[in-house]
Amino acid sequence: MYEGDVLAGNWRRPGKGKIPKVPAEIDLVVEDADSGFCGAVVACDKEAVTIEDRFGKRRLFPLAPAAFLLEGKPVTLVRPAAAPAAPRRSASGSVAVEGLRARVARQSRIYVEGVHDAALVEKIWGHDLRVEGVVVEYLEGVDDLPAIVAEFGPEPGRRLGVLVDHLVPGSKESRIAAEITSPDVLVVGHPYIDIWQAVKPSVLRIPAWPDVPRGVPWKEGVIAALGWRMEPAQAWRRILGAVSTYTDLEPELLGRVEELIDFVTEAP
Repeated sequence: MYEGDVLAGNWRRPGKGKIPKVPAEIDLVVEDADSGFCGAVVACDKEAVTIEDRFGKRRLFPLAPAAFLLEGKPVTLVRPAAAPAAPRRSASGSVAVEGLRARVARQSRIYVEGVHDAALVEKIWGHDLRVEGVVVEYLEGVDDLPAIVAEFGPEPGRRLGVLVDHLVPGSKESRIAAEITSPDVLVVGHPYIDIWQAVKPSVLRIPAWPDVPRGVPWKEGVIAALGWRMEPAQAWRRILGAVSTYTDLEPELLGRVEELIDFVTEAP
């Protein structure tokens, strides 16, 4: 009654062009047409696919044409297309600008108290600052901040942002900051005695930043309490070297620096 044997020939491999190509996505359940081994895809490269059955046994199969059955129908498994690469992030967490050429510096500036503050800001926000054309300078203290602000001459389009250590109610720094009233100057600060404390202790594998008695130089007191046999400059290199991304810093510093960058780059 039939013109030929319906089971004759290779029924699992129909004619050329009739076999759909299916990406071998993870967890896709297929059956090897020759061996009958059935399971889920757990890995795939350009030449072979790894399948794991329900007992946890794995086998490697070449990506041959029409070599698998999907829901009982022959398919050709192919390597899945690579997912688009996520945008590269800078140390601050912002999207990195590839092939960056620093723009001409703005007239606006950010001032920080000391060289350590400047180094930390540069390490984490340096990319962002170059994108925006913002220069960071250090003051070596804020005792003369009102005179420094007056000399800078802030005005619309020429703004000044200042990051102050230990800016807490009742501190000397808070009294100095209160003297600055220009709308083109923003003075913000963090609660830490020194910028060192803005680095999370866990980054340095210490339980916490030690308390230093009044009258003892803070950096030297910290070094002694931690048992570090080194000078402050060496200790700072150790601290800065442990920092690689914004997640290594305390939120109280992160928010203030971002606020300053926004302020000095805001259109007048």
